[in-house]
Amino acid sequence: MTNTTSTTEPVLGGAAGAAAPAPDVTGATGRSRASRPNGRNERDGRTGRKRRRAAWGVMSTREKVLRYVLLVVVLFITIGPFLWQLSTSLKGTGEDIYTANPSFIPTQPTFGNYLRVGEAIPVFGYIGNSLVVAAIDVLGNIVFATLAGFALARLQWRFRKAVLGLFLATLVLPGEATIISQFVTVKDLGLADSLVGVALPGMIAALNVLLMFNAFRQIPEEIDQAAVMDGANALQRLRYISLPAVQGTIAVIAIFSFIGAWDDFLWPLIVLQSPDKLTLTVGLQYLQGTFATDQRMIAAGTMIAFIPIAVIFSILQRFFFKGVEEGGVKG
Repeated sequence: MTNTTSTTEPVLGGAAGAAAPAPDVTGATGRSRASRPNGRNERDGRTGRKRRRAAWGVMSTREKVLRYVLLVVVLFITIGPFLWQLSTSLKGTGEDIYTANPSFIPTQPTFGNYLRVGEAIPVFGYIGNSLVVAAIDVLGNIVFATLAGFALARLQWRFRKAVLGLFLATLVLPGEATIISQFVTVKDLGLADSLVGVALPGMIAALNVLLMFNAFRQIPEEIDQAAVMDGANALQRLRYISLPAVQGTIAVIAIFSFIGAWDDFLWPLIVLQSPDKLTLTVGLQYLQGTFATDQRMIAAGTMIAFIPIAVIFSILQRFFFKGVEEGGVKG
């Protein structure tokens, strides 16, 4: 009994026991338990951050109500007068538009006021004159503002910054400050009382040049450098590289130029004397003078002047918003 016990004990507590010690189950369990709260805290922290990010993009009911109220106020201020003018143009002669409580929706809707405008003044001739002036201004701004903006943004030449500063300085001056010098210049050129003389000062605007300058500046210079290495000259770089990248800005310039030429009143009033050469904005003043008591016809003439602007903007609105993004986001 004693020999058997003495021979077996070294085997159990010898090399085998040293080679394979019993694992510390209590310590491992304690470490794993100690590590669990840290993992839970990390998960809770990540969940909290996700919730905060989700809450950042979600508006509360109060914020939604406030935004809709502000939107309604802005719509009332901007679109309200236009809708009222449209309602007045559709009201018949039997409706009292001067009452203390006028109705917004016409009770006797009619298009007779629009027909009476055509009988009172040669409205289609005035529209044609305005379209000629607007077309010259749009084409001139697209061509000259594009060339000037490209030269300022992509070409290196002396006094480039000085010329850019002059364009910026012209934005400070109101149009009325230079209108006398413009008239003297147009008269000396023999273009007084002509549609070309009306369109000439608006063929290039400093603001449009700066818009094109900013659009061309967004194009990476590496593209131009690669084109120069391939042997492309300035016109080739403008045609094949720069112009496709600024189509949206060109649409913005076209819309602004058209609206500016179409709505201009003071300059055509000074330059034009012949009744058959008047633009629409000047010709509509005959309604104000002859039919001052009939606001229905004046409202109808205003709507006739608005229709071409609405058509042009509806056609080019996709390019317009693309051009706004080009000017606001650096590519």
